[in-house]
Amino acid sequence: MSLSGRVALVTGASQGIGRSCALRLANDGATVAVAARNEEKLGELVGEITTSGGKAAAFAVDVCNEEQVKSTVKAAVAQFGKIDILVNNAGITRDQLVMRMKRADWDAVLQTNLTSAYLCIQQVVPSMLKQRWGRIINITSVFGQMGQAGQANYSASKAGLIGLTMAIAREVGSRNITCNAVAPGFIETPMTDVLGEEFKQNAVKQIPLGRVGKTEDIASAVAFLASDDASYITGQIVYACGGLTLYPEFRVAWSSGE
Repeated sequence: MSLSGRVALVTGASQGIGRSCALRLANDGATVAVAARNEEKLGELVGEITTSGGKAAAFAVDVCNEEQVKSTVKAAVAQFGKIDILVNNAGITRDQLVMRMKRADWDAVLQTNLTSAYLCIQQVVPSMLKQRWGRIINITSVFGQMGQAGQANYSASKAGLIGLTMAIAREVGSRNITCNAVAPGFIETPMTDVLGEEFKQNAVKQIPLGRVGKTEDIASAVAFLASDDASYITGQIVYACGGLTLYPEFRVAWSSGE
């Protein structure tokens, strides 16, 4: 699945799933523009990629800010000539029961998890249309399908990403641009590290594959969807969850953890 000659933009790349996606895409030959708010972590990531023989550049950006998104995409295109692959991974949680949820927490999650994807897609699509090739990959969550108590904002944002994925797939398919989503389940990330060991053991019992996922598991799915091997796949949701969605009655208070 060589991505040699391709240029990828990964949001939320400073840690977790986004970081693993950037490393995997670079390992597969892509030049990677890594974007997030934490400049220090982005610098470390770029250093790791370049030390391994890859090519990358860091772009500090608040994906909720439309002007910053515009300037970031413009700068990435100016430096690398194009953007072939977009991975919309940036995401946050602000958990609370809906009757206690503050409007600010609702807005923050929807803006970061969903609106940012729209903003990034809007900016990269013209370049993809011009070259008649593109891969858009949105990182959603099993909770976009299953729902989750205490995460009305998070679940709604991730469900919105599923709808956005399907709509964009219809809009740009005729120009050889695909749009798919990856839905992680319980993944080892900084977000899930704070959970107790007993909780993790109980969660694993609900996963048919019998283990918690790794960020590299999600990166592998992303790399496949970004490649020519996935050229006839669009508008689809890949549930990278170890089979968790086979148990729709499973409800616990943890997120997929981008």
